Amino acid sequence: MSNTLYEQDFHAWANEQARLLRAGRLTDADIEHIAEEIESMGRSEKRELVNRLEVLLMHLLKWRFQPDRRGGSREVSITDNREKLEEHLMDNPSLRPRTDAAIETAYRHARRHAALETDLPLAAFPVPCPWTFGQFMEPDFWPDPPRW
Repeated sequence: MSNTLYEQDFHAWANEQARLLRAGRLTDADIEHIAEEIESMGRSEKRELVNRLEVLLMHLLKWRFQPDRRGGSREVSITDNREKLEEHLMDNPSLRPRTDAAIETAYRHARRHAALETDLPLAAFPVPCPWTFGQFMEPDFWPDPPRW
């Protein structure tokens, strides 16, 4: 019955599993699917880290490479994304050691999106990420335009 409920009504299945676990009825719980869902939640948190990094890095690239388009909206976006990223890491401290790997992935996407949104060639943006996590998370960090 649990497998059918799992496939037909996830919400009802989740509530039923929580009730069984709280009651200590582990033998009645759908352990395999519960484990699968917990692993999925972990992957979602990691994806969220990459997504938040990507948005922040894209806005920092646009800040640096389009100095004439700087404004309050971009500043708010950068500040908000820093705060959301920090909150996400506070909620998931085990992700902190994974930030370097996440930055590699996020920066690759951020670089491509920044090129598309600015109409600048992809080659205009440095490879790899020009900043460390510690640098771009500092509230007072604002990238200077490139000095050609």
